[in-house]
Amino acid sequence: MAKKCKCECPECMPEWLATFGDLMSLLLCFFVLLLSMSTMNAKKVQEAIGSLAGSLGVLNGGTQTEISHERIMKATPIEKNEETARTVNKLSQAISEFKQFTKGGKGASIVLEEGEKGFFIRLPADITFPPGSAKITNVDTLLFLKRIALIIREYLPKNIEVQIKGFTDNTPPPPTSPYGDNWELSAARALSVLKILIKNGVNPKQLSAAAYGEYHPIASNDTPQGRAKNRRVEIWFFATQQKQQIKKSVLDKIKK
Repeated sequence: MAKKCKCECPECMPEWLATFGDLMSLLLCFFVLLLSMSTMNAKKVQEAIGSLAGSLGVLNGGTQTEISHERIMKATPIEKNEETARTVNKLSQAISEFKQFTKGGKGASIVLEEGEKGFFIRLPADITFPPGSAKITNVDTLLFLKRIALIIREYLPKNIEVQIKGFTDNTPPPPTSPYGDNWELSAARALSVLKILIKNGVNPKQLSAAAYGEYHPIASNDTPQGRAKNRRVEIWFFATQQKQQIKKSVLDKIKK
């Protein structure tokens, strides 16, 4: 009886490993299909990263200076476009750099916020003006306003107007102040910021100023901290079309 020859075929993989490999391939195909059906907005991802970086870069106080361009455009009547988004980003970057350069400081600081009629920069009077004065003596603040003027000149769309608003707390100006009341003081401070912007090349036709005195507080005047928040100058950015709509609404009410 002849001897059987020993099979020299290579040893195959275990059966369970083949099944496992098939399962992994199917899972890979499944997730590739999911990814292909999903949409990813690179701009939104970049804005989210920038917002996170801005909030982590803020020093004392934990105030977030980087705000979402998408939120601003949805919350305001300003036309959504790349120029406006770029302006907001430049302003936010300038504020963040100011905070880092001045080591954050104590108390209130410059912030960029959004409102119903546009977005605005809030300048606390305590880091801008001496008590009872409308003259800007803080060198860091002067440099910051020059930077803002440059951004307005270079990046702000022509259909966006800038209005500087002055506010005070309910404490009358000191006897040594040349201003008789808070109306005069808030107006002088708004004009002081406006003139610095004009001096640094901003078109005067794009600017206006308004005084609100002590009558639009954002905090209680019963505490020193609250009064410090109320002493402020705000630089507002809003569309020219929105200004015309406001005028039309006021005229319609007068006619009625």
